[in-house]
Amino acid sequence: MQYRDGASPATVIRREAYAAPAYLVDTVDLSFDLDPAKTRVLNRMTLRRNPDVAPGPLRLDGEELNLARVLVNGAGTSFKMDGNTLVLENLPEGTEPFALEIFTTCMPVKNTSLSGLYVSNDSFFTQCEAEGFRRITYFPDRPDVMASYTVTLRADKAKYPVLLSNGNLVDSGELEDGRHFAKWVDPHKKPCYLFALVAGQLVAREQRIVSRSGKEHLLQVYVRRGDLDKTEHAMNSLMASVAWDEARFGLPLDLERFMIVATSDFNMGAMENKGLNIFNTKYVLASQATATDADFANIESVVGHEYFHNWTGNRITCRDWFQLSLKEGLTVFRDQEFSQDLCADPSARAVKRIEDVRVLRTAQFPEDAGPMAHPVRPDSYIEINNFYTVTIYEKGAEVVRMMQTLVGRDGFRKGMDLYFARHDGQAVTCDDFAQAIADANPDSELARRLGQFKRWYSQAGTPRVAAQGVYNPDAQTYTLHFSQSCAATPDQAVKEPFVIPVSLGLVGSASGTALPLHLEGQATAATSHLLVLSEAQQSVMFTGIAEQPVPSILRGFSAPVILDCDYSDEELLTLLAFDADAFNRWEAGQRLLLRSAIKAIAGDADSTPAKPLNDALIEAMRGVLRSPQLDAAFKELVLTLPSETYIAEQLEVVDPQRIHAVREAMREQLACALQEDWEWAFEAHQDNGAYRPDPASSGRRALAGMALSFLCLAATRSGDTVWPGKTLQRFKDANNMTDRFNALQALVGSGHALGTQALARFHSQFKNEELVLDKWFALQGGMCDRGGQVLPAVRQLMQHPDFHLKNPNRARSLIFSYCNANPGAFHRADAAGYVFWAERVIDIDAFNPQVAARLARALDRWKRLAEPYRSAAREALVRVSSKSDLSNDVREVVDRALSA
Repeated sequence: MQYRDGASPATVIRREAYAAPAYLVDTVDLSFDLDPAKTRVLNRMTLRRNPDVAPGPLRLDGEELNLARVLVNGAGTSFKMDGNTLVLENLPEGTEPFALEIFTTCMPVKNTSLSGLYVSNDSFFTQCEAEGFRRITYFPDRPDVMASYTVTLRADKAKYPVLLSNGNLVDSGELEDGRHFAKWVDPHKKPCYLFALVAGQLVAREQRIVSRSGKEHLLQVYVRRGDLDKTEHAMNSLMASVAWDEARFGLPLDLERFMIVATSDFNMGAMENKGLNIFNTKYVLASQATATDADFANIESVVGHEYFHNWTGNRITCRDWFQLSLKEGLTVFRDQEFSQDLCADPSARAVKRIEDVRVLRTAQFPEDAGPMAHPVRPDSYIEINNFYTVTIYEKGAEVVRMMQTLVGRDGFRKGMDLYFARHDGQAVTCDDFAQAIADANPDSELARRLGQFKRWYSQAGTPRVAAQGVYNPDAQTYTLHFSQSCAATPDQAVKEPFVIPVSLGLVGSASGTALPLHLEGQATAATSHLLVLSEAQQSVMFTGIAEQPVPSILRGFSAPVILDCDYSDEELLTLLAFDADAFNRWEAGQRLLLRSAIKAIAGDADSTPAKPLNDALIEAMRGVLRSPQLDAAFKELVLTLPSETYIAEQLEVVDPQRIHAVREAMREQLACALQEDWEWAFEAHQDNGAYRPDPASSGRRALAGMALSFLCLAATRSGDTVWPGKTLQRFKDANNMTDRFNALQALVGSGHALGTQALARFHSQFKNEELVLDKWFALQGGMCDRGGQVLPAVRQLMQHPDFHLKNPNRARSLIFSYCNANPGAFHRADAAGYVFWAERVIDIDAFNPQVAARLARALDRWKRLAEPYRSAAREALVRVSSKSDLSNDVREVVDRALSA
């Protein structure tokens, strides 16, 4: 099989094969003469042999470069090419430093992969993580080679008035022929994946701040002209991030300036390059007219995430890419904590936790159960870009969260302090991080069971925890019996027991009150207990339990596991009504809804029950909606039905159309049965005064939007025209994007004819706002399929003059919304959805393999599909796999799917 990059077969990189670099790089002096068609790069390095490694040749990675000159200590030298690798053998003996000079050229305007140095909207940008630096110059492109960088940029001043790179600006000035230069020095050693440069027509919002130590810093957010008015929230988020990290972890900003730059052509959400973060515009630009509450929240989170990388990822980085979760899992945990700490109200904190867990369970749990399953620290890969996954990020964050649970918040801070004291300026491993947290807390459960705890890093799959309670009314004891297991995953047939922190409580089935938890032999009692489950089977007994309890298990989602507990409907209704733990209160409602869905799916295959939800559950949902004690945001979460994807994950054989039909029946039943309640909810929450994207206001808008969706759905089914008319008027009159888009979604989601009118008006109003147009495309790619109309609409939208396949945001907005996020429309009995998917994967792979590989994952779980979907999906995978010039990115995904 011929591979596009020349490797045949593709090289498998294994963690066990790690070897330290043969040469160390002390300094890098880069000079760029920027030109879209031919950029000249002069790379002057100071290197020395690694005294801890046996002598060998110097191997430098490079891709799509034109090599013009190689000098060692100022003189020419012999070299050879081994594929894309530049090999130098005749180098100075000993361990004294020597100078290496490499002169190359590249063509940024032709770089459609958006990896390395590329041009977007007539400006230069870089993306070097994971292996993009080799597209800029020949270099040992690996994270454990850390060096000090000096960068000089030269370009036409009229075309590129702004010249940015990492660190501090030390010089700038005019050159001949209308050109100018800027010289940047980064005072901190870094791996090459953190290198960045930006050059173009940009303007900046600036803010000077003073840190706790009294140092002044300049914060800058660079955007294209015309977007400056949409940067206030990003700047506020950056300032909040700087303040939080110094207050919570004692980590100050360590540069004179910190810069964010936004571009619309970007494969990722953002990149944490040292001092020069490059962002997708989606996570920078926001105004109340163009961005939803979710956009504002995402900007806050992503700005925080990339800033927090300044210490957890930049100051301390990964030894190798297998340790990716060392920085990503830890930093996701930190950005989640940041967002929760900004929530003054406990309910808002709980809502944020629930939202994070929903992402984990709807995206990461399926990954754990599919062909791309891998440990938080993988053992092998073919293409590292394929391992920027929810397992590395979201599950990795849960592993860090469990550490904090086991050592406590203060203990975790002590562990972080020790981690930085030991490893600042180094490239290290996940083991080093876990050891620091444990060593700082020697009496903790983490320290006592560290070796076993680290199975979270080495074992793939989602553990299942089974719980069974036994109540003895005579002795007034309640015993919980636990067992744990984990299913086989690719390359891992047998799993050893994990260390699983299980937070639990008991709720009185009659009183609804929190019962005191007396452990046998202990004098004191609490209402919550942390059980550390470390054996295959384990039990805990509580005494003095005066009434039949309902167990509240895995409070706050204390571990990323699947809980199997044989709750009755009555017990779940008790938890939904009375549990003091907000997460488990929400979880009880989700279990009841999921149970109803699965029961209906298993029913008569020739018909869909009109009322899948029983009266008790309808009344419980009415009680939640009307409750004066619960916040609007929490109500909206409880009343949101489990997604079709999440429902599918609970089934052994998946019929996507059956799932879609049942879930739509549940939606219609909630709409009609609670119509008067939805009317009350809308009227009570529709007016929020001046727009603010704070949690309380956002929650009110979310509940009003949900009410509008259900009211439009009920009206469309009954033929009533009042609520669709009111919704269209709200769409027209809204003073913010959240209310406007909620109204648009309500009309389109109900299938009402006014939805077409509203879509046309929306496009006309926002046709010059690229990020808003992404929403317009995404809404149509993800809309409910009635009669198979979505795929033809998607194909037609691909011909729209505003659709640009090579822009990742636009491709994701339409194609990913259809293939990856709309199972009811994508899985068609005629296989047309799969044909469309195969065409698009092949098309996109020709110019951007990273985006194509993510699209390819839409069929990860094809083997669980019912016929005829299963055979048709396999045929589509084979069609893609049979292409002779596939990238390694896509080939790894489709071949693993076929062989699983």
